[in-house]
Amino acid sequence: MAASTMPHHLALLLLLLASPAATRLASAACASEKFPAGRAYATCEDLPKLGASLHWTYDASKSSLSVAFVAAPAAPGGWVAWGLNPTGEGMARTQALVALAGSGSAAPTVRTYNITGYVPLGKASTPLDFPATDLAADAAGSGGKIRVYGKLQLGKGMKAVNQVWQVGASSTGGAPDKHAFQADNLSAKSKLVLAGKASEAPSPAPAPEAGGPAASSGGAAGDSGAAPSKSPNAAVVAGGVSAPALLVLALVGFLAAV
Repeated sequence: MAASTMPHHLALLLLLLASPAATRLASAACASEKFPAGRAYATCEDLPKLGASLHWTYDASKSSLSVAFVAAPAAPGGWVAWGLNPTGEGMARTQALVALAGSGSAAPTVRTYNITGYVPLGKASTPLDFPATDLAADAAGSGGKIRVYGKLQLGKGMKAVNQVWQVGASSTGGAPDKHAFQADNLSAKSKLVLAGKASEAPSPAPAPEAGGPAASSGGAAGDSGAAPSKSPNAAVVAGGVSAPALLVLALVGFLAAV
């Protein structure tokens, strides 16, 4: 490469590495999650609270949403939950997938809950408004995380929906106990955009009164939104290529051209 052109190419590379897109790629930790064979997802996002992430593939032609929710229980032996709320931003009306940690080497148990009110959840699953299939869970995630899998049949033409998630420290008799109601617990919600623009946070809602969602139930609830960090390149996620690896490849290409 001519000496006169090298500064220009170097400046271009530095701009690429410092760009917002490159920063988002490097920060999308969800892209490094390794799933068992046969489980791959087109998109992922690092959720803004509770160290959770969501991986999903949306088939618009069939209105089906395949998901993997990844989070660590609040304590060993606890539970994790994720769900969609088609009518609001809190727990009431959430269609939830809940995984309770198994004992010993046993796999986590998956339950579904149509959360119709602010009452403790029971041991038995309840049918969801979004029919759920392919339910499973494992505890193979790093850092004690549980991964919950499922496929939801959504309403035709749905493009965006509120999502909420939660973690709890314990369960009793096969039912999740109530979760904590610290700031992160109450803020564990955002808008999941299935098609169109990137994910958005719903408008903030007032904190619950005593006896509200967080105090009376173990459901997946939140009370103020925050925008998630979404992986902007579906091919990176689906193909298993990490964002740092892409940046290294860009640097190698630059050096090869020098």
